Amino acid sequence: MSLQLTLKALADPTRREILNLLKGGRRSAGEIGSQFDITAAAVSRHLSILKDADLITDTREGKFIFYELNASVLEEIMLWLTDLKGE
Repeated sequence: MSLQLTLKALADPTRREILNLLKGGRRSAGEIGSQFDITAAAVSRHLSILKDADLITDTREGKFIFYELNASVLEEIMLWLTDLKGE
């Protein structure tokens, strides 16, 4: 995991909202995109950044790609922040 990539991905409010959507379970790109007033290309770019940061994973099923949270990376970030805080 690159902490720099992860923090950059988390810095954007749209990407944080995508992560919030994925808390409820996996979703297709179309389902994710329908929640935002941005282009499909912009949604795709946000998903790509989240994927590069290992915050989400994707699975292809037929012509659909489903995205879900990668909880292990989020746990690593939480551990790092807790250690940084000194607890």
